[in-house]
Amino acid sequence: MTTTTDLLPPLRLGPLTIDTPVVLAPMAGVTNRAFRKLCREHGAGLYVAEMVTSRALVERTPESLRIIAHDPDETPRSVQVYGVDPATVGAAVRIIAAEDRADHVDLNFGCPVPKVTRRGGGAALPWKRDLFTSIVSAAVAAAAPHGVPVTVKMRMGIDDEHLTYLEAGRIAQDAGVAAVALHARTAAQHYSGTADWTAIARLKEHLDVPVLGNGDLWSAEDALAMVAQTGCDGVVVGRGCQGRPWLFADLAAAFHGSPQRVRPGLREVAATIRRHAELMIADLGPERGMRELRKHMAWYLKGYVVGGEHRRALAMVSTLDELDALLAGLDLDQPYPGEPAEGHRGRGGGPKRPVLPEGWLASRTLDADFRRALDEAELSVSGG
Repeated sequence: MTTTTDLLPPLRLGPLTIDTPVVLAPMAGVTNRAFRKLCREHGAGLYVAEMVTSRALVERTPESLRIIAHDPDETPRSVQVYGVDPATVGAAVRIIAAEDRADHVDLNFGCPVPKVTRRGGGAALPWKRDLFTSIVSAAVAAAAPHGVPVTVKMRMGIDDEHLTYLEAGRIAQDAGVAAVALHARTAAQHYSGTADWTAIARLKEHLDVPVLGNGDLWSAEDALAMVAQTGCDGVVVGRGCQGRPWLFADLAAAFHGSPQRVRPGLREVAATIRRHAELMIADLGPERGMRELRKHMAWYLKGYVVGGEHRRALAMVSTLDELDALLAGLDLDQPYPGEPAEGHRGRGGGPKRPVLPEGWLASRTLDADFRRALDEAELSVSGG
């Protein structure tokens, strides 16, 4: 009989215990209810919904309420909130916690996209330490009476000359967060280059609360290496699971000391695509569900021999019957292709100069002009 040994203890977030210390990173347009269910069917962990803006949630827009909706059997229920105004973030978290809409709330301070950072949000926000402190404190205060733990996800800073992660981690810990997750890149790196795992190790040495590592996790072996090199308490997986929800089975096996890994042939991949389509239709309806599925096709088929015309047709699929016909036309007896199916997937590109409000870097505190500008910031951000 084979015995296994857990390589990490369960992740504890307030009253929650996550037996496999793996978190699905919230990704706009990807980690909807359908994809989260698909991932849960393959493995264990904490699966975070798409980011929702605090203002939209306070206004109870239909899309924001859809984003934070969960299946009846989804537990623990996790949502990520974005905001730049402490009062609005606090009000949004209060809705989530007081109305029992989630068991865990994560705060977004890691988004590097210009439409967020140009208003001082996402990865740009921790530079204003007073604003960062106020937002995290407001969220923790709103959630605490209901026993809902709050965590933060952030980047190392704006660029190499404006790093904030050690200070922000300490501020968040002092405010009462249950854990801190670090994507070990700056906003300027966007998704390019190599994540600096040494920053995760430094943050772990700096804090007492659990530290979760994120960045360049494409396989279970990458996750094991990150834990070994940094001492982090768990991992956050984003782009690495795009088109391969079975990565969570690999991660669960790895963290429980098992060498077993999922290596699907194309027939198994096609069955997963079909299951994903069913879940998308159930969640979003036939038209939107199939449209949203299209972006996943290139990720699923990475490394497999599929002709260009067939790939293009799958990327434009519009009905379940059409999908069935296209999948049946594949060479389903193909085995797992190995290295060509591994590694980088999703967004990459090169470094980008962060787009910031004019004069944002001149001071670590928020003046009146910036405060007025931030009042409008959430109106320009999608996600709810």
